[in-house]
Amino acid sequence: MTSSAGSPARSANWNLPNAITLARILIAPLFFWMLLADGGADGWLRWVAAALFIVAIATDGIDGHIARSRGLVTDLGKILDPIADKLLTSGALVCLSILGELPWWVTAIIVVREVGITVWRLVELRRGNVVPASSGGKLKTVMQSVAISFALVPLWTVLGVWIHWVNGVLMTVAVLLTLWSGLLYVRDAVRLARATPDGR
Repeated sequence: MTSSAGSPARSANWNLPNAITLARILIAPLFFWMLLADGGADGWLRWVAAALFIVAIATDGIDGHIARSRGLVTDLGKILDPIADKLLTSGALVCLSILGELPWWVTAIIVVREVGITVWRLVELRRGNVVPASSGGKLKTVMQSVAISFALVPLWTVLGVWIHWVNGVLMTVAVLLTLWSGLLYVRDAVRLARATPDGR
């Protein structure tokens, strides 16, 4: 579909990819409640919460693929998608720290990086500068999703306490990639600021 001027018409904001993204945001409070409800007792609510997180975080790739393949990328989607991802991952980390299963400094490093970079990208988007996810950022996102998923699923009740060692290694890699990708974005921010000294 094209506009009267002959240019492609802007995709409607309320399309399938954006609906999936919004569903992730709406699911987040339920996920938080399920994770904290039994106070770390590793009951059935913990398993359901972990499954809900895994399904929700997996839809990130699905809605992105649909949006790109069908030409449904919108400004609203560019704003909601990182908000949904950061809400789920940061919220999961905070809940794990509340339960005493993850050091608060780990949560602080990841959350501060995620919120800071997301705010910067949204500011640049309002200025008309689209900051795409870097290869390091994409790898970081995958590693965070894997590490958090392993931390959420109470596999130690089935496989034994040795799984905590695996969880520790995965979370350590996720933290290192978080810091590394954050430095890459800082580098990009400096370059962008130098390229547009007037801030426009």
